[in-house]
Amino acid sequence: MTVDLRGHRAEVTTSHGVFSGSRLDLGTSVLLRQAPEPPEAGAFLDLGCGWGPVALAMALDSPGADVWAVDVNERALELTAANARANGCGRVHVAQTGQDGRPLAEQPHTAALPCEAMPEDLAFDLIWSNPPIRIGKEALHTLLMAWLPRLKEGGAAYLVVQRNLGADSLIPWLEQALGDAFTVGKMASSKGFRIIEVLR
Repeated sequence: MTVDLRGHRAEVTTSHGVFSGSRLDLGTSVLLRQAPEPPEAGAFLDLGCGWGPVALAMALDSPGADVWAVDVNERALELTAANARANGCGRVHVAQTGQDGRPLAEQPHTAALPCEAMPEDLAFDLIWSNPPIRIGKEALHTLLMAWLPRLKEGGAAYLVVQRNLGADSLIPWLEQALGDAFTVGKMASSKGFRIIEVLR
């Protein structure tokens, strides 16, 4: 497919075995339209990358950034890596997570699936995510708390969540779970989705 990612034209390969395999899904489109301009450089995270539209958008917006794309699904990581190569995004790194959402210590590494071990102390300037709400509240909370505390001081995260799938209840939960070092709020609403902003 050819997709528009924040004004960048990208040729991508997708698959029915991954989230939204036939199109750029509406929630991701809302996130990419609403998220503010990313920094020119730094460490960025696409949490739950699917075939890679968010990671690609970050990399195309900020060629000086290192973009980490993580997912539990090996096929998703293969597609993200291939789409990054096809679009000249040489600083996109893919890493597989376990069912708890944390990166695996031993990463699969083949020509098709070039996963990299993520440094345990890596902190992020920016996190963008269309998180997998349908995995259930407990699993979602575990996933978010595996990653949002890794924001650097001064860093920001933007999550897109459907309003009728609990976006408004997620905000106070995040405020409580993350504590006083973080500020959580609704940044925007569009087409039945909320953009949740998390600042450290």
